[in-house]
Parts: sequence; C-alpha cells; structure tokens
Amino acid sequence: MKERVTLTLGSELLGEVDRRVDGLKIKNRSHAVELLLMQALGNHMPKTALILAGGRGVRLQPITHELPKPLLPLHDKPLLQHILDLFRKYGIKNIVLSVGYKGDKIKETFGNGKRLGMSISYVEEDKPLGTAGPLRLARQFLTQAFIACNADELKDIDLADMYMTHKENGATATVALTTVEDPSAYGVARLQGNRILEFVEKPKKEKAPSNLINAGLYMMEPEILDYIPEGFAMLEKDVFPRLAAQGKLFGYPFSGQWFDTGTLERYERAIKEWKDLE
Repeated sequence: MKERVTLTLGSELLGEVDRRVDGLKIKNRSHAVELLLMQALGNHMPKTALILAGGRGVRLQPITHELPKPLLPLHDKPLLQHILDLFRKYGIKNIVLSVGYKGDKIKETFGNGKRLGMSISYVEEDKPLGTAGPLRLARQFLTQAFIACNADELKDIDLADMYMTHKENGATATVALTTVEDPSAYGVARLQGNRILEFVEKPKKEKAPSNLINAGLYMMEPEILDYIPEGFAMLEKDVFPRLAAQGKLFGYPFSGQWFDTGTLERYERAIKEWKDLE
C-alpha cells in the first residue's frame, strides 16, 4: 500500500529528480523519488518469497507416488533447496511455502527454516488452488512487494536487477522470461518493448510470437491479490490477461540457467546439466 506525502525540495535538487523522468521506465516525479529513496536506503529486494509447492507431480510418477515433487533429489539435496539457495543468495530469508500433496513430508524436511538461516512459514491447500489461489491464502504474509515462484523449476536469475526493473516500470507484476528453442510446450510472451501484451499458450513453433516463455518466477505488488478470484485460480488465465489489458504486466528476459523438471525426461536433463549456485 502506498501513502501520499508532501516534500519540500530545493529547485536544483528537484531538477536532478526531474531529469531522471523519461516517461517510459521512470514515469513521473513521484516514481523517480521512490526509486532514488530505494537506492539510498539499500532497499533493492523484496523481503518475502512465496513458493508454490502443492502440486501432485503426476507427470513424474511413479517417483511422486512416494515423494512430493519439491523433494526430488538433485545433486544430493531436494529440488526445493536449490530454489531456496537462490533466495538466500539475495538475502531473501522470509519464505512462505504453499503445500498440499504430501505437504507433511515437506514440513518435516525444511521445518521452520532455521538450519538454512531462513524463516519458513506454511499455508496449506486443502484442495488444489492453482497458481493464483495460494496467493490469496497467503495474503497475511504479502503486505509488501514479494516474489512468487514455482517449486519445480531451477532458476539462476539476477533478482536484484529484476526488482529494480520491476520498480522502474511501475509494474503490478513482472514475469521472468527465458528463451527456449521450441516454445510450443509453454506459455509464450508477446511483447511491446518490455510490456507483455499477452501469453499465447502452447503455440505451434512456427506461429509463436517469440521464443520467450514464462519461467515461473514473478515480482509482484500486493495489489495483485485484488485480481485473484476466490478458490481455484490460475495466474496465466485469470490474472495476467487482466493486468496486460491495463498495461500493468511486464517481462524480464534473463539469460541465466533455467530447467523445467516437470517430466522424467526434463528432470534427468536437469540432473545432468544444472550447475549448483554458489
């Protein structure tokens, strides 16, 4: 939530502020002041990340008959721990896990996060809530800008740069976008500059609007919760189209590692090619 304040500044200082306004990345004087204060205070990152860890992992059966997908082993530690490593690298230590299928096993493995130097809280999906429903469930934790991400993808993203881009754009949501050779199995972004106009779901390769796909990690403002209907809801179908229509949805293309582990074939590739974060 933002509050209106009144500032009295010298004309020379105000001129410095106004010179940063370009009408595109920095939209107005108020936006410029906000960004300058963020930089001065070292507030370059959200404090909280929500990880969607409630899926059944049907495409990874029979392995997931025994283990929930976030606990699949990869390089001698659970898949989910690699995601936590990314957040810890950027000083994000308040984690909310949305759990459902075999959630007790996830809780037993990670507990309150203390052994990782983190604070982990849980929300429980009594029934599947999709990719958007858990955000409403975790509303009490999401009172400031936050990160949301899927638990079944490995990512190496410059989160600090992504967050500054998110703020510069004045976005309600910013979607991390990765490049794939064949985007036909994914949601593909159609962009105007860095503004997302729409996602085209699973297009034929030759008809895809780009090779940039949703990488399953998002920077979000709390106002996004007002766009999510009650119960089962999907970011991709129920939320992002509305934000895109209002010019509030942006993309952040990145070139770091990204692996989808949602099938046995992709999981095997990730085991072979993923390079652990330092």
